Amino acid sequence: MGSAEESPTPVPQLRLDDLLDELQSRLDAARGTRDRVHSLLEAVLAVGRDLDLAQVLRHIVEAAVNLVDAEYGALGVVGENRRLSQFIPVGVTDEQARRIGPLPSGHGILGELIRHPVPLRLARIADHPASYGFPPGHPPMNSFLGVPIRIRGKVFGNLYLTEKRGGDEFDAEDEAVLETLAVAAGVAIENARLYARARLREQWLAAGAAVTSSLLSGTAEQEVLDLLVTRAAEIARADLAAVALLLPDSEELEVRIAVGRGAREHRGLMLPLDGTFMGAAARSGTLVTSSDVRNDPRITVGPPRWAGLGPAVAVPIGTAELGVRGVLMLARTTGSALFEPDESTPLTGFAGQAAVAMELAERRRDSEQVALLRERDRIARDLHDLAVQRLFAVGMTLQGATRFIDHPEAESRVLRAIDELDETARTIRATIFGLRARDAGPAAHGLRAAVAAAAERAAGLLGFAPAVRMTGLLDVGVPGEVADEAAAVLQEALSNAAKHARASAVDVVVEAGEGHLTVTVSDDGVGLPEGGRRSGLANLAERAAALGGEFRARARPSGGTELVWRVPLPDD
Repeated sequence: MGSAEESPTPVPQLRLDDLLDELQSRLDAARGTRDRVHSLLEAVLAVGRDLDLAQVLRHIVEAAVNLVDAEYGALGVVGENRRLSQFIPVGVTDEQARRIGPLPSGHGILGELIRHPVPLRLARIADHPASYGFPPGHPPMNSFLGVPIRIRGKVFGNLYLTEKRGGDEFDAEDEAVLETLAVAAGVAIENARLYARARLREQWLAAGAAVTSSLLSGTAEQEVLDLLVTRAAEIARADLAAVALLLPDSEELEVRIAVGRGAREHRGLMLPLDGTFMGAAARSGTLVTSSDVRNDPRITVGPPRWAGLGPAVAVPIGTAELGVRGVLMLARTTGSALFEPDESTPLTGFAGQAAVAMELAERRRDSEQVALLRERDRIARDLHDLAVQRLFAVGMTLQGATRFIDHPEAESRVLRAIDELDETARTIRATIFGLRARDAGPAAHGLRAAVAAAAERAAGLLGFAPAVRMTGLLDVGVPGEVADEAAAVLQEALSNAAKHARASAVDVVVEAGEGHLTVTVSDDGVGLPEGGRRSGLANLAERAAALGGEFRARARPSGGTELVWRVPLPDD
């Protein structure tokens, strides 16, 4: 008979346990891939959810660090000259950042990715030829993964990841995940930039409308310039803002207002068109920018005044039809973001809109001046035809009546009344002459108007309005030449007070009487420096001496300085 039934033969090739382990491993890998895909989708949603560009950039870096399990990450925005204009780090503590010092600008490995915008994966940063080490205090970094972020085919910036957790290297899957995130990041950044551009344009339009409305409603030009500078600095996030106006028939700009960091060094300056940053904008008629205004080669004249400032932009206030009326300048502190084209383009439109508004306001003032001159002509005619003629007739009547007066005292009083009538008639005639005056110069429309205009201009330089008091027949009793000199003297005295006095109050008194015109300017500032430069005071003294007058400057007992300019007035 046959042998007993044989037992089943074992199948060692199946290695059931090994197969189960392999299946479990693949399931784990599949779950890991699924989780990573979910994390990637969540990251894409997160970076696309916010419309604030600064927040979007930070969310991108944070998502990248989490996706590839990196210790440190950063996003570098590529600016002009192929350097990093922004650098947003993640994982570095404030203390570490303080020890590292200034943020990188795009050298070494970071610059390699700028020069060759393709993914770069390294096991050790130090092994790459472009690496030249880290600054003192920098945390150790070995593994590296970098990918560019493109927007419409143009490189916007780069994602940098270092130090894979656990000491591992970044692998091809990390690179693929990061490239996918970079694509989504490009879309999110573009959306945020479009939104920011629209909001910025809206803000500039609103600011331009406010400036136009203020000018056309009759607001003083200095107040409008204050508004222009304030709104421009606020919208552009500038640390210094200034406006300079082009002087008529001149190659100079006068800085009428400056606010922010270093404003005192800029306020009141007279800048030539050549050798200055603002002059470059006025001369070219186009917007000019600088990544470091402190070391800008175009600035070759003037006192040093750019300490602590870096990126700057200057735009002419004007249009092709109207020409350049002035310059608006904005600057940020050293290390701040550069003025990007998205910010500069609306600024040009804002400055052009301001120029049109200033032109319209000037035309309106001209129309008002014409109407005022016509009214003055009418008043002069009425005074001449009615008041002077009646006074003359009354005087003739009284003069004829004196022969009927027997009492000596009564006759004396009547004669004095006749003299008073003659004096009144001469005063009215002088007033008529003043009303009809069409002289050129600062005092063309009267010394009172020139004094008020000088005080208004000085308010922007001083930071407050000086107190002004005027007495006497300033418009009719002061000849045009003397009035023009007095207006120039007052302007220079107020400018000196703004530049040197550091005062909190300035008083101006202009008096015409007793055969003299006196201009007094006093302040509560630091007083006259011992042995200091007095070229401005010498100029005032020369102006007084040329008219046969005198000038004195003295320290006030209560502190500050008093300037007194006094010249004789011609007899009637």
